[in-house]
Amino acid sequence: METWDTIRARRNVRQYQDRPIPTDHLDQILEAGRRSPSSRNWQPWDFVVVTDRQHLVELAKVWRGAEHIAHSAATIAVVAPVPQDDFQRTWAPYDLGQATMAIMLAATDLGVGSGHSAVSDQALARSLLGFPEDRYLAYLVALGYPADRPLTPIKHPNRRPFDEVVHREHW
Repeated sequence: METWDTIRARRNVRQYQDRPIPTDHLDQILEAGRRSPSSRNWQPWDFVVVTDRQHLVELAKVWRGAEHIAHSAATIAVVAPVPQDDFQRTWAPYDLGQATMAIMLAATDLGVGSGHSAVSDQALARSLLGFPEDRYLAYLVALGYPADRPLTPIKHPNRRPFDEVVHREHW
């Protein structure tokens, strides 16, 4: 897809076909996350990709709204260092958000849907994924081919009107 079409086609997908994502496509999606920008080139992320069905079912239990994780073809766990200072506390969410969006756009470009999830049960996440004590699971990004309709540019997105959102020079 062209970049603009990819941006307009990306949507949260939470129902997936029972179809694996080829390894080279998963690697391309992960590479997009790895290449995303970060403050001072800090790169505060590690990615754990999960494709085993039973592992996905268990991973879905880390957040009350993560049921879609259990049915995904793959889920990327975005793991970050526990913030040690104001710099890390301030910039980690922004940098992790950029990596997450890069992952979602790369997936869309390949026709793979994505749906994000928060995390509340860090102990369960750590036991399932094995990340060290100085890290936490920031986000999950479920991936899979959409079960309902393909990813195509959305003509009338459910978004606030442009002129209500965009302010020029001042509010």
